[in-house]
Amino acid sequence: MTENPFFAASPLVYELPPYAEIREEHYLPAYERGMAEQLAEIAAITGSPAVPTFENTLVALERSGGLLRRVDAVFRNQSSSDTTDLLDEVEAKVSPLLAAHHDAIHLDRELFARIEALHADRAALGLDPESLRLLERWYTAFVRSGARLGAAEQARLRELNAELAALGTTFQQNVNAATRAAALVVDSAEELAGLSEGAIAGAAENARVLGHEGKYVLSLKNTSTQPELAQLADRSVRERLLAASLARGTGDNGPLAIRLAALRAERAVLMGYPSHAAYVVADETAGTVEAVSGLLARLVEPAVANARREAAELARVAAEDGVAEIAAHDWAYYSEKVRQASYQVDTAALRPYFELERVLKDGVFFAAKLAYGLSFTERPELTAHHPDARVFEVFEEDGTPLGLFIGDFHARASKRGGAWMDELVAQSGLTGRRPVVLNNLNVPRPAPGEPALLSWDEVRTMFHEFGHALHGLFSDVRYPLFAGTAVPRDFVEFPSQVNEMWMVRPEVLANYARHHATGEPLPAELVERMTAAEGFGQGFRTVEYLAATLLDWAWHTLPQDHRVADAEEFEARALAEAGIAVPAIPPRYRTPYFQHIFSSGYSAGYYAYIWSEVLDADTVRWFETNGRSVRDSGELFRRELLARGFSRDPLESFRAVVGRAPETAPLLARRGLA
Repeated sequence: MTENPFFAASPLVYELPPYAEIREEHYLPAYERGMAEQLAEIAAITGSPAVPTFENTLVALERSGGLLRRVDAVFRNQSSSDTTDLLDEVEAKVSPLLAAHHDAIHLDRELFARIEALHADRAALGLDPESLRLLERWYTAFVRSGARLGAAEQARLRELNAELAALGTTFQQNVNAATRAAALVVDSAEELAGLSEGAIAGAAENARVLGHEGKYVLSLKNTSTQPELAQLADRSVRERLLAASLARGTGDNGPLAIRLAALRAERAVLMGYPSHAAYVVADETAGTVEAVSGLLARLVEPAVANARREAAELARVAAEDGVAEIAAHDWAYYSEKVRQASYQVDTAALRPYFELERVLKDGVFFAAKLAYGLSFTERPELTAHHPDARVFEVFEEDGTPLGLFIGDFHARASKRGGAWMDELVAQSGLTGRRPVVLNNLNVPRPAPGEPALLSWDEVRTMFHEFGHALHGLFSDVRYPLFAGTAVPRDFVEFPSQVNEMWMVRPEVLANYARHHATGEPLPAELVERMTAAEGFGQGFRTVEYLAATLLDWAWHTLPQDHRVADAEEFEARALAEAGIAVPAIPPRYRTPYFQHIFSSGYSAGYYAYIWSEVLDADTVRWFETNGRSVRDSGELFRRELLARGFSRDPLESFRAVVGRAPETAPLLARRGLA
């Protein structure tokens, strides 16, 4: 297939993938050739008769795999944002092949011998700090991948990695299918009473697209609690919607979760660790299982107490409707009633002020200009991966081109749930590449001719994901290994969480929060009331998050010899033993649809969000109190942290900005746990 567009670097600006030429049948041949090419490049390194040097070993390793990198970046996003049956088949084939390819490199004894020799002599090599870190990180990566194991142990490791890759892909595809199948279909608009006219029209349009003409469909989001639960007046409809959400994937993915956890536990012991969690955190900023467990344990009791106070308030309001006991499907609905009664906030009434286009350009982009001097020009002549996706060129304050940003904001049946950022082209001084980054959201598509209006949480998500995008756009490192968001899991969420602060920054909010029909600004007092109302909901949000985190932790601190018979029973017992089992607050993700930990690289790492929030809350306080202008603060944050990627220790980058080690007090205050 000489016409395969992946076989040469893209001729487009910033090496944007040539989507107009890419067809589904191009992926598998490109993967196969890409893996073969990289193995040939590795063989050239190990077959060289020259003495190992930094250039002929580490730099050559960094330059290898160009074709594989190109196709993998495009495919990973395509298979998540616009998948098909054929792409699912390709993913199922490729996942174990990639695991085997990783092992073929990291278990190559001749390659490791060269790296080990350089590492042993590193003090005498005269390397600059980034190059020295590259040597240290590659050495660590090889050791953690089993390079020091014996032949029998390496053989078993290869088997484990291949099976884990295949099962993870199956788990994700099962979740996607189960989520589509569990969409709630109702016969009449009356059953959706409480939703806005626009939301009901959107449900009708969703039904039409999905083949349920004349009915209404609420498609599920990836989390347990569905946003419509806050407005649906019919209690039985709320109950059906939540039940559909909580039951996703139970039959197929429960056994898969058990198997995945067991394989990871076995692999950890093979690598010399007592559990998968111990193996994971050893290379994260947390460092130890005890550090993570200690933080989580300190949060559980005050979080549950906070949630119980909220539950008592909800019960008083629910009693007026004759509801004797708050169930899980009632919590969001009566929380909304409390916000309306106690804070005079109707979250549904906020939607008209958050029109997607205005939030993007006058909110997200405006904040990036305010803090970093960026400007954005849409490039409609450039083709992205889907007709919904839009391409913007990003410029520095002086007009220097920086990179490309792609926004794909709407939900569709072919897109997995949630929101995420991808790097299609990673920045590197070594290769001369500049970044191409992409944000995916799942905003429901409005009815034809209607504006796309966002919820308060969807606005937050847009700012959050753009924080990841900035992390990729601002990357300024030499080596691809360190570029952009290639930092530890428990640090990568930190910059994106910091970016959420611009959502309610007065000068930013005033610029974007305007009624889509009248142009009237969102009243300042309403924002103040909404902020106060959010404080009321922190009990729920912290408990649902901690429940998911501790569930992840329970699965991945299991010793190798522990046998789990039933995933649901294990989940219930784990939550009860952690003291986080609140019947009316389900975990943010239950085991059968917990893609983060069973198929998306966050195994034993879901704690990263709260760990990163410690840094985030502390940094937001720094932004507000350091005495610098917004622009000067943004420039320092960019230069010392966002631009550095993983080219130095992330906590060193944090200290370079804030001037000290992180403190937990701002997080506790934000979460109502002080």
